Amino acid sequence: MRVVVVGCGRVGAGLAAGLAQAGEVVAVVDKDPKAFERLGEDFTGQTVEGIGFDRDVLERAGAARADALVAVTGGDNSNVVAARVARDVYRVPRVIARIHDPRRAALYEELGVVTVSSTDWAMRKIRDYLEHRTLKEETSFGRGEVALLRLELPQHLVDRTVAGVEGDGLRVVSVTRRGGAFVPGPDTLLAEGDVVRLSVGPGGRARLDTLLTEEAGREEAGREVAR
Repeated sequence: MRVVVVGCGRVGAGLAAGLAQAGEVVAVVDKDPKAFERLGEDFTGQTVEGIGFDRDVLERAGAARADALVAVTGGDNSNVVAARVARDVYRVPRVIARIHDPRRAALYEELGVVTVSSTDWAMRKIRDYLEHRTLKEETSFGRGEVALLRLELPQHLVDRTVAGVEGDGLRVVSVTRRGGAFVPGPDTLLAEGDVVRLSVGPGGRARLDTLLTEEAGREEAGREVAR
């Protein structure tokens, strides 16, 4: 696969180096030649100095033959322009632009530019950590729409069936119990000490929040009774 990476910051350099190590043909574009130092001495790809949306620069980077272009500079506008030039002029099949402002991301999606927002990802991670300490995101898929979450089963979900936990956009992928893991069925009873891995889509977030806030509601009810 031929990939053009526009932007050689930490994200771009890490992505380019990883792709090159995996055997892909990689060209990295950045206006600052010193940025290429982040790639390391073992980088086997091509480096091209220049503005990432300039056609002459993209020509030198091989955009006309590229299978994918990823724009990850520090500027949203530069990323979107580079992505649109790659898509509209060079007909690059797969084009992705990193967008810091999630409000702009929806607009650019409507224009046909696939976007990833580090802001959305960070906000979701922080929110999950603050509200649900037993919950940890292990990885995500696509543009972050689907996540694989690790859940240390809270006490109030013990003896609940898998079917009773799952819902629209929320699936139990595996259960780790006493050191061994297995794929549960709908009638599997969850047990104390289980570590559950969940696949969560956009519609499943609300369901998961409801499940995990049941415990807080019960604790509050218990305090009211004690008073």
